[in-house]
Amino acid sequence: MSSRRMPRQARGRRRRPDLPQHPVRTSTGFVEVLPDPSRAAGVTLFINDAESSYLDLSDPTYLEFEYMQQMVEVIDLRWSRPTPLRALHLGGAGCALPRALDAHRPGSHQLVVEIDGELARLVRLWFDLPRSPRLRIRVGDALAELHRLAGGGWDVVVRDVFDGVRVPAHLRTHEAATAAAAALSGEGCYLVNLTDYPPLRAAREEVATLSAVFDHVALIADPAILRGRRYGNIVLVGSFAPLNAGVLARRLRQLSLPVRLVTGRDLADFAGDHRPITPMASASPGQH
Repeated sequence: MSSRRMPRQARGRRRRPDLPQHPVRTSTGFVEVLPDPSRAAGVTLFINDAESSYLDLSDPTYLEFEYMQQMVEVIDLRWSRPTPLRALHLGGAGCALPRALDAHRPGSHQLVVEIDGELARLVRLWFDLPRSPRLRIRVGDALAELHRLAGGGWDVVVRDVFDGVRVPAHLRTHEAATAAAAALSGEGCYLVNLTDYPPLRAAREEVATLSAVFDHVALIADPAILRGRRYGNIVLVGSFAPLNAGVLARRLRQLSLPVRLVTGRDLADFAGDHRPITPMASASPGQH
């Protein structure tokens, strides 16, 4: 999920005839596909009116959402292209990131866990997604599937699950981070997408949670978000293998929207006295 929103005037643009002309009911609500007025083949997938995926239907390598570009930089630093990967995606929506990884890394095997069975069927119908075994979509709860996949030797586990604008509470816990770690290979990395508001309590709690599980943790965000000036996406990285922070920081600064990498003592200071999230703590009201 992206923190950005499509301009409302985009709703007046003529849709492609092979895509739905109106919102479509799914297992958990409604989905809508809107054309991008500034990009001929670009479409945005809205789930329950939240901007959830962007795809260029003519170019699977194109990633509009900045947080996905940042995740790709982490992956490319660890595994140079075109090395195939085993990637597990918690949360599917339009499968933009799996589609891009498949194009960049032929021979990859990817599994998407999507809780909305009808949405999974529709995106297969609407978008040119890789077929099994290159990309499988499994309907189920992300945490339950993580437990089933323990010891799976995945190179990458991506968490990109939202209920509205928030990550489901049970996926923010120490249990979920431990389950993700158990699913990874020794060199693997856990990539987390979240959105947060000042004073960034959710991000600080999740840094504390990942730091209790992984040997190496990093945070990637727009400096304006870290300074408490706006709401937006934050990417967290958890790994048992060291991260080449110097090289990664340089690569992140070269993106179209340069972002900051926070590691080590600076990240510990960011987390402050926040504690790892337990199931009881995650159920507490007033997250933001």
